[in-house]
Amino acid sequence: MNRDRLWGIAAITVTSLLWGTTGTAATFAPDVGPLAIGAAALGIGGLLQAAVALPALHRERGTLRRRLGTVLLGAAAVAVYPLAFYSSMHHAGVAIGSVVSLASAPLASGLLERFVDLRPLSRWWMLAAGLGIAGSAALCASTLDGPAADAASTLLGIGLGLVAGAAYASYSWVVHRLMTAGIGRAAAMGAVFGSGGGLLVPVLLLTGAPLIASAQNLAVAGYMALVPMFLGYLAFGVGLTKVSASTATTVTLTEPAVATVLAVLIVGEHLGPLGWAGLGMIGLVLLLLALAPTNTGPGARSVQDPADTLSRRSASQAADAPLAVGRTKTWHARSWSPEQHRGSGSPPRSSSRREATG
Repeated sequence: MNRDRLWGIAAITVTSLLWGTTGTAATFAPDVGPLAIGAAALGIGGLLQAAVALPALHRERGTLRRRLGTVLLGAAAVAVYPLAFYSSMHHAGVAIGSVVSLASAPLASGLLERFVDLRPLSRWWMLAAGLGIAGSAALCASTLDGPAADAASTLLGIGLGLVAGAAYASYSWVVHRLMTAGIGRAAAMGAVFGSGGGLLVPVLLLTGAPLIASAQNLAVAGYMALVPMFLGYLAFGVGLTKVSASTATTVTLTEPAVATVLAVLIVGEHLGPLGWAGLGMIGLVLLLLALAPTNTGPGARSVQDPADTLSRRSASQAADAPLAVGRTKTWHARSWSPEQHRGSGSPPRSSSRREATG
């Protein structure tokens, strides 16, 4: 069993636990709109990611500049995700919005890895992703016991959820791709999330007035920015150094499960047998991903710390140095020139042999 993989899954699970608290936290600020909540949560959280990564960003600024297009793609996805995610829950309801957003992300990640990175997708991952989506759907269905929502609003929420899922998969894939290219975790996360957070600042300035209307609203915004977004994405970045983006987005299918349990325990919502069955299937996803063999194939690449790679390369060069010197000495001992051996089709085997035959 791959211990690094287990650590990665554990880190992503911690992220899911933190992210799962956002829905319950938002209920304590009911007069704040979804755009303001999203811009405050990931906007401030993203800027904090950049702040703690300043030394790494300065150190790797040249490499990041060469991959500016990839960084900007990730930043745009970071900016789109919270706006689409919270708007999806606003229009279609928390259950449908969160499940559509998160259940579509593993599929989008799998497509990116398969057709852009040309990486094979293991049957274990396909089984886990399918089981997680089925469990999320069961969980969603079990919460639809209230009055029917407006059809147009629900469809809009589903569409926004698909946008959120694609954005989530995109920035996860971008960060993992930067790390695979040799950029450190702190620099990759800081560049992508800091840039995305900067794009969200104008949205926060335009829509964030209700956040400072009361101390409770401000506390909710502060909690969401510092705990689920800042700390959560720190753990998410650690996880992405150990597992692929498709595995990470599959593990985060546990987020709606966490949100549902908190809604039952804190908000007082009721969960039927179908919902508990869905929770069981999502729990089985974690077990499958933890026990499954590592997905390997012709295009599979692991993320390694650049410092470790450099130290290993230096040690390898030092170990090969005596061999290289030996090979050089041997070549000089056996060197010959066409002028000295004109008419001979190949160099002599040794100088002692030349002396014996001369």
